[in-house]
Amino acid sequence: MMDAARERLPGLLQMLKASDVDALLCTLPINILAVSGYWPVVGTSVALVLNDGRVMLIVPKDEEELARNSFAVRIYTFKPSPLDKITTAACAVREPLEGIFREAGLGEGNGSFRLGVDQGETSVPASYAAMHLYRADILNAISAVSPEAELAPTNVQLDRLRSIKTNAQLAKIRTACQLVETAFRKGASELKPGLTEFDAAALFRTPLSTAIPKFPGVERADGFVSCMSGRNSALAHGAYARSRSKHIEEHDLILTHCNSYADGYWTDITRTFVIGRPTDRQSAMYDAVFAARDAALRAIAPGKSASEVDHAARSVLESRGFGDNFKHSTGHGVGFSAIDPDALPRLHPKSPDVLEPGMVLNVEPAIYIQNFGGIRHCDMAAVTAHGAELLTPFFTRIEDMILSA
Repeated sequence: MMDAARERLPGLLQMLKASDVDALLCTLPINILAVSGYWPVVGTSVALVLNDGRVMLIVPKDEEELARNSFAVRIYTFKPSPLDKITTAACAVREPLEGIFREAGLGEGNGSFRLGVDQGETSVPASYAAMHLYRADILNAISAVSPEAELAPTNVQLDRLRSIKTNAQLAKIRTACQLVETAFRKGASELKPGLTEFDAAALFRTPLSTAIPKFPGVERADGFVSCMSGRNSALAHGAYARSRSKHIEEHDLILTHCNSYADGYWTDITRTFVIGRPTDRQSAMYDAVFAARDAALRAIAPGKSASEVDHAARSVLESRGFGDNFKHSTGHGVGFSAIDPDALPRLHPKSPDVLEPGMVLNVEPAIYIQNFGGIRHCDMAAVTAHGAELLTPFFTRIEDMILSA
């Protein structure tokens, strides 16, 4: 844990310097995880990062055990819903805010200071059945507790921080991908005609949580899986995918999409199966998607523009006559979020982003033909000094997609 804490220190200090702030206060779970190693459950936690890289946390009392596994040097706790009064989390957190600012030497006679805050539009994955995100209220609480604070938005710098994973964070993402491999192998072995899409999705989803004992160190894991078969698979290019009551038939394309997490680190993985020998048209689609995938993975390297990776995949599909059927970008950053097209780096035709070692992204070339079917193959990869490290080395050949009837 100490090695992981030291490893993340240079990035934190660089971010604080780039933001020109004396300290950084985070309330979004993805940012708290990025700076502290602790993933909040219900979302009412706060992380304070000082300009020497130390982290302090404010967490609900019942999340203290989870926070103890973080890099924080100090943890304050509070009760969001005490029995002696009715209050809000933003009000309940004021007292620990006073304490954490006092201990950090911010305000209270020490003069004004610049406090970075995570304001702005952000995609946040769900960590629990309900999440309480109180950025506006917490800003009011900061002003009440420490009127000396000059608040400075730091979203751009935090986006950058999250885009470059440390070795410890990358190890967590690898584990999350390995858990998905276990789930996909189990689900694919039981996929058969006659199941509804709901039934099929459950085959893949259940192992995401029940396989935790096979992965020492993982405390919280689960996810979302959808199966879209036959004509429905052509609809998977939308903002979200969903299973339906349709029964799977032999020769259907079965687009199986997974967004899962392991201790706050997310995956975005898709495999498209077919039961029985694929038709000539399906085979042409598979050939094109896998050729586009290989081209995109070969294009990944430090210094390459993200748009080049998109072009590598898109040009293959265009050359095969499927250009108009590739209806979204080739990928985006993954790890702290699951489905966030704005997460760096954006593998988009107009992207200004440049690939760097430590970035983790998905590569998802696809073909969607209305009233026929769709094939998407979504891998996750890390950018290394030498190119791409494939984090999802399972079901990597067309032959792997073909299941016996």
